[in-house]
Amino acid sequence: MLKLGIIGTNWITEQFIQAALSTKKYQLTSVYSRTEEKAQQVATKYEAGEVFTSLADFFAQGSFDVVYIASPNSLHFEQAKAALEAGKNVIVEKPAFSNPTEMATITALLAKKPQLFLFEGARHVYEPNFQITKQAIQTLDQVQGATLVYMKYSSRYDQVLAGKTPNIFSPKFSGGSLQDLGVYVVYDAVSWFGVPDDVHYFANLLPTGVDGRGTAILTYPGFNVTLIFGKNATSYLPSEIYGLHETLVLSPNAADLAQVTRYQPDGKTVELGEPADENPMTHEAEAFYSMMTTQDHQMANSALKTSQAVNQVLFKLRQSAGIEFAADQGN
Repeated sequence: MLKLGIIGTNWITEQFIQAALSTKKYQLTSVYSRTEEKAQQVATKYEAGEVFTSLADFFAQGSFDVVYIASPNSLHFEQAKAALEAGKNVIVEKPAFSNPTEMATITALLAKKPQLFLFEGARHVYEPNFQITKQAIQTLDQVQGATLVYMKYSSRYDQVLAGKTPNIFSPKFSGGSLQDLGVYVVYDAVSWFGVPDDVHYFANLLPTGVDGRGTAILTYPGFNVTLIFGKNATSYLPSEIYGLHETLVLSPNAADLAQVTRYQPDGKTVELGEPADENPMTHEAEAFYSMMTTQDHQMANSALKTSQAVNQVLFKLRQSAGIEFAADQGN
């Protein structure tokens, strides 16, 4: 059983804790939060024995094997770096890092500590229907493109409308829709079609300095992939991948892959997907445990290479739209 430490006490942290504990392969031992009250609440709820309000003490004294980092995006780099330097394995919530410079620094540090693992928590990549979709794409007679959609209204956007700048919509904290829901569809494109030859992002920019929603075009040899994502509106469109005679339809969207349907030339449909788990993070928790306990660095390195490619695409998309983060200064 792996001992788990967490940074962050928000809803996504609890979802990961619940997923990890449900596998019976993790034990939550250590909780860090800036406020002792929040840390103690989570520790009490999930029977963790250690509470920290100092990151230095958390890494120096915490009795955990792997840390799950779900802090604001801009803090991922320093916290992951500190974890690796302390000899801890790392699961960092997507997006792992703000730019390729941060990613390169972390991968260089990993190379010096080959016994350690670092994973980006792109949970849908580890779900069965993600792999089913990838396999189905390979059976299409000719890939002619795709439209991948993931757009959900964020309650934090109400704060933007009120003239405030919550972390998720702040360039200081590497926020915006591309760095949140957009990560899912970029992962889809890179994993299913490879690294694009060129990218363009047509962003709906907010007064805070980041994007609320937008459309990205990824160019591949012979076809384009359109990405539609956002946090200040909700889309109910499914996603589609186009073959010459067949089309794959992903419902309800390109991140929550509840259904994978193949539409055939005769109008008939074939359901390819499996029923989705109640907690979408269970499969990634299982996969991370397996790689760490079996020392499967080959699979982990393959996942890391995909993370690097996604990081590069995200950065180029931001450059295309003229979106700059505080973390980019000096890069």
